[in-house]
Amino acid sequence: MPTITDTPSTSLNELIRTRWSPRQYLDRAIAPADLKTLFEAARWASSCFNEQPWRFIVATKDDQEHFAKVLGLLMEMNQKWAAGAPVLGFSAGKKTFTHNGAPNRFGIHDVGAGSASLAIEAAARGLHAHFMGGFDAARARTEFAVPDDFEIGAAFAIGYIDEAAVKPGDRTRKPLGDLVFGKNWGEPAEFTA
Repeated sequence: MPTITDTPSTSLNELIRTRWSPRQYLDRAIAPADLKTLFEAARWASSCFNEQPWRFIVATKDDQEHFAKVLGLLMEMNQKWAAGAPVLGFSAGKKTFTHNGAPNRFGIHDVGAGSASLAIEAAARGLHAHFMGGFDAARARTEFAVPDDFEIGAAFAIGYIDEAAVKPGDRTRKPLGDLVFGKNWGEPAEFTA
């Protein structure tokens, strides 16, 4: 686990507090039932109008050709470490509401909520998820025939951490008052003190 030097201002769920994004995984497959449960966690995330706009392309090392195709979308620096993960993929979010075709400006936000649920479920199962922006989203759209009505989200790697992995340095967070405002933008909400 990383060193945590910033103490949360409240009692916080241990899975949230200790979750991190490693760059070194064991060459150990994830049981299909566990993998299914991670995406089940994403499926149960909240979404605007219950649209459930998230979609995921997922590749495991069981299918080397598919895995290599997803790995090839990552930037070179991400390819180097992500090649060791047993699962790779990327997310996408529907840009319009199914019930009326109107723009859904919350879609990619909701994909993020699903991804966070997946990451927390992964931590509960002794797994780690690492989400990344360093990949070719345009190629992902083309190579996987992602419809125009979907915005490409983030790439990800999932696996069991290699205990020899380089741990992050001190984990700190911005003060809550810098992030949560009250009456005016930039004015900390009273409860953040």
